[in-house]
Amino acid sequence: MRKIAFIFPGQGAQYVGMAREICEVSESADKIVEEASEALGLDMKNMLWNSDEETLKITENTQPAILTASIACAQPLLEAGIKPDYTAGLSLGEYAAHVLSGSLKFKDAVRIVRKRGKFMQEAVPVGMGSTAAIIGLDREAVVEVCKEAGKLGVVEPTNFNCPGQIVIAGEKDAVDEAMKLATEKGAKRAMLLNVSAPFHCSLLKPAGEKLRYELENVEINKMGIPVVTNVTGKVIESEDRIKELLVTQVSSSVLWEDCVRTMIEQGVDTFVEIGPGKVLSGFMKRIDKNVTALNVEDRASLEEALDILKKAGE
Repeated sequence: MRKIAFIFPGQGAQYVGMAREICEVSESADKIVEEASEALGLDMKNMLWNSDEETLKITENTQPAILTASIACAQPLLEAGIKPDYTAGLSLGEYAAHVLSGSLKFKDAVRIVRKRGKFMQEAVPVGMGSTAAIIGLDREAVVEVCKEAGKLGVVEPTNFNCPGQIVIAGEKDAVDEAMKLATEKGAKRAMLLNVSAPFHCSLLKPAGEKLRYELENVEINKMGIPVVTNVTGKVIESEDRIKELLVTQVSSSVLWEDCVRTMIEQGVDTFVEIGPGKVLSGFMKRIDKNVTALNVEDRASLEEALDILKKAGE
């Protein structure tokens, strides 16, 4: 029997207009956006649909905006009776996974990620850190490159996205050195990314500690759907671990390829990327070409996904 996973994108997937078409066809989706506005005391519809790229690129805006759009886009699938067997998200997307699972209430999650974005941005002064993508080297080689370049400062692998695509981040000089070494070791490309802070490296530990304080007052509920966490790449075994994993996630590597492989090992053969963009679907082609990868971000992609999922369930 077919097993389905709902997966959610992270920062960088945002664009002006995300979730608008879904909200036009789903009253529940529209209510999610209204709920975000109430929770944050700002006009989320205006931010999602009428702002500009620069506004959406501000991290404390980006994170609640993507979370809101993602949960809104999930509503028509849930209304159609499609319930996933597993859920996961890339970095920020893990919060959407927890909302879907029921372990976090949406209003709590959207408040937390706005603060998370602020804390992450503040952790490293602008210009001190940088982020780069290394294309065409395996993870062992990238780990070794970071170790060698570490003599110049902090540089660490931060996103293991899919085979041959790994992101590194840290202090600027050390990242530059790691890019040079990666090229010498045969990387096809080593390119700087336009990211506002060196996310998911140890420089972000102060942000994690601030997040820990905020999470103290948040209620964690029972997971209705198993959540696979970025920190370990495995299914979260107990609700008691959720807060600590969310704190650790801020400054540790995102093991996205591992998350996907865990779900495949559990029998998942259909992945539905929910929210803005198709980045995770692109990774899926590199991780395992035998699985079905769908996405839901607008009316056309929703109709296609519903058609395929309903036929598979017949």
